[in-house]
Amino acid sequence: MPYRQDHQIAAMTDEAGKKDFNADKNRIAYLEWFDAPPKELRNGGCMILISGGSYESCCDVDLIKLWNKTFTQLGFQCVNLVYRTPRPVGIPYYQTAWVDGQRAVRKVRSEAKKRGFDPDRIGVISMSAGSHLALLLATSSQTPAYEKVDQIDELPCNINWAIVNAPAYGTTDAETGIPAPRQGYGTDVKLSNVFKFDEYTCPMSLHHGGTDIYSARTSTLVYRQLRRMNIPAELHLYADKGHGAFGLERGVEFMRQMGYMGKLEDEVELMSRYASDHSRADYSKMNIWPDGKMPDVQPNQCTPYLEWHTPKNLKTKAIQIIYSGGSYQGNDPDGFEVAPARRYLNELGMTVVTLKYRTPRPTTGLSKHTTAWQDLQRTIKIVRSEAAKRGLDPDRIGIMGSSAGGHLTLMGVTSSLHQSYLPIDEIDKLSCNVQWGIGIYPAYALTDGAEEPNKGKGNDDSAILVPEFSFDLKTAPMLFVHGDADGWAAMNSVKSWEKMQEMGIQSELHTLATREHCFQQKASPGTGSYTFLDRIWEFLTSKGFNK
Repeated sequence: MPYRQDHQIAAMTDEAGKKDFNADKNRIAYLEWFDAPPKELRNGGCMILISGGSYESCCDVDLIKLWNKTFTQLGFQCVNLVYRTPRPVGIPYYQTAWVDGQRAVRKVRSEAKKRGFDPDRIGVISMSAGSHLALLLATSSQTPAYEKVDQIDELPCNINWAIVNAPAYGTTDAETGIPAPRQGYGTDVKLSNVFKFDEYTCPMSLHHGGTDIYSARTSTLVYRQLRRMNIPAELHLYADKGHGAFGLERGVEFMRQMGYMGKLEDEVELMSRYASDHSRADYSKMNIWPDGKMPDVQPNQCTPYLEWHTPKNLKTKAIQIIYSGGSYQGNDPDGFEVAPARRYLNELGMTVVTLKYRTPRPTTGLSKHTTAWQDLQRTIKIVRSEAAKRGLDPDRIGIMGSSAGGHLTLMGVTSSLHQSYLPIDEIDKLSCNVQWGIGIYPAYALTDGAEEPNKGKGNDDSAILVPEFSFDLKTAPMLFVHGDADGWAAMNSVKSWEKMQEMGIQSELHTLATREHCFQQKASPGTGSYTFLDRIWEFLTSKGFNK
C-alpha cells in the first residue's frame, strides 16, 4: 500500500466510533461490495460510492445507504470505497485517497466479469471531499497517483461517468484543503490545476448549493471546461442551500438521458401531455396600450395583448406571466413554450397571464428587443394594477420566457429601474419590478451570441453578459433551465447565474446533457427534459413565492 502512514485508518465513522474498534486492524483501504440487484433488474453497470469528510474521515454513512438503495433498485451493482483518513502528513492532503481511488477503480474493473457488469460501465457518486476525489478520478486517470504494485495496476483506472455533489477544494483559493474564503471568485482565482482534464475525462452531473462554503464556483468552472472539451455534462445549482448533496433524482435523469440505464423510451410531445385548459375557470383578454398611446409604433409589428388564465381552484395569490421565444421575429402565446406551463401552473392553483409582445424586430433602428421590453414592462404594471381586485398579490409577480423570451425575462428581471418608455397614464406610476424570473434556454445573453447562436459557445472569458442587462438594485432571483448542447449556449444561463451569485442573489440553474434548443418540445420519460416543469414549482416553493 503506497504512502502508508501509521495515523491513518480506513473505516466509515459508524465503525470507527464503536467502543471495540481496533485501528490496527483497519489500516488498509477497502471496497465494500453490496448485494447485487435482482437479475431481472441488472443493467450491466456498476456505481462506486464515495463518502466525504474533509479527507479527515469517511462520514457520509446515511448517504452511502441511500445511494446503495437507489442504484441497486435501478439495476446497478454498488460498491463503497472506504479510503484512508485522516489526511496524510508530508504529501498532498488528497494523495492517499487518490491512490486508494485509482486502485479501487482497477479492482472494480477486475471484478466486472465475475460480478456480471461491464468493465466499461463504471460510474461514481460522491460528496464533498469525496467529490474532490471523484473529480480527480474523472479528469486525471492518465496521471499515475502511485507506482505499479501488481498486475491489477495494468488495468485502466478511468471511470465512465460521475455524479459529483458539492465538490470541495476545487478553486485556487481553497486548494490547500480549506473552505473557499473568497467563494471561488476573483481575477486571480481559478480552477485548481490538480484536475488534468485528459482524453479520458468522462461526462458528469455536478450538483452544488448556492450558499455552500465550499464554493459552487468549482462546479461552474468544471462544467465550463467540460463544455470546452465537448463532453456532455449537467450542472444543477440550488438556491439558498449550503453544503450537502441535493437533487439525486437529477443525477438519475442524467444517467438515463446518457443511456447508462439502457435505451431511452420514445420521446413524447409536450403539447400532447398538456392538451387542454380543463383547470382554467376564467379567461379574459386585455389590450396592453390605450389607443394612440403605444410607444415606438412599428408598421411591421403585431398588436400586443395579454390574457388572464385563472384556475378553477385558486391556491396561491402569486401570478406567473409567460411568453414564448421566436428570435424576436414572432411569438406564440398558445405554442409549446407557453401553453403547457400555463396549464401545469393552473392545475396547481396559480393564476397565469400570457403575453403576446410586438414582433417582428423593429425596423427603425431600435434594438431587437426594445418594443418587446416596453410591452413587458407595461404588462407587469397592468398585472400589478389588476391583482388586488382579482384577489391576488401585487407583490408576488414572476415572469417566464424561452429563448428570445428568456432574454426578455433577463431584461425584465435585471433592468426594471430602467425606463423603456415615457409614462402615459396612472398605471405607469406603478413599478415594473418582479419578484422572480424563469429563463428557459435564454438566447442573446452573451456578447459572442448577441444576435445569433453563440459563436464560441459562451465558454471563453471574453464572452460577457450583454450591456442591456443593468443588474440594478431590484434584480430578482431566477430559475434557469438550459440544454447543454444548445447553440444558444447554456453559458448564457450559467454566466447570468454567476453574476447574480456575485451580487448575493440566490438563483437556481439546471442544464440538461445532450439536449439542444427547445429541449422540452419532445422528451423521453424519466429525463430532465420531460420533468422540467416540476423544476418551476420546486423553485417557487423553495423561495416561498407560491404560498
